[in-house]
Amino acid sequence: MQINPIVAFSIKNLGKNIKPANSSKNYCCFDVQKIEKIVAEKEAALPYIEEVLKTTNDSRAVLDGLYILNIMLDKGVKGIEKTYPTLSRFNNSTSPDIQVMLSGIYRKTLVPDAFGPLNRMLMQQIFCPNSPYFDPTEEIGGAILEYIKNYGAKQAYK
Repeated sequence: MQINPIVAFSIKNLGKNIKPANSSKNYCCFDVQKIEKIVAEKEAALPYIEEVLKTTNDSRAVLDGLYILNIMLDKGVKGIEKTYPTLSRFNNSTSPDIQVMLSGIYRKTLVPDAFGPLNRMLMQQIFCPNSPYFDPTEEIGGAILEYIKNYGAKQAYK
């Protein structure tokens, strides 16, 4: 599938306009206009975003890409769960921002393979907290609870 060339260029340049959390705000700020254009391309944009996530080592680009996938999930874009093999390369990240974004995606996709990494992230944040501006355990723990709720209900109500 082809997407708008301007959107493709925006995807190749993920991470350029992020403002990270700091002492006056405990959240990242993203380029909302860019994100809306990318999300509007729906499933057609997924291969482009996944390609960036497969190849980049720039934490800002990763954060931007994960945020876009999270918004796409909210908008009902299909197929994001199939990107787990790519997303899993960030499962060992110590970045609290990346951990929070992954947790949000895993909470919505409920990919079974992500349950273990979520637990590892939670333990890492409990024993070695590294975020001075926010508490990643809230999102990570929430994702774990969503897994327990979802898979526990299937077992309890066969």
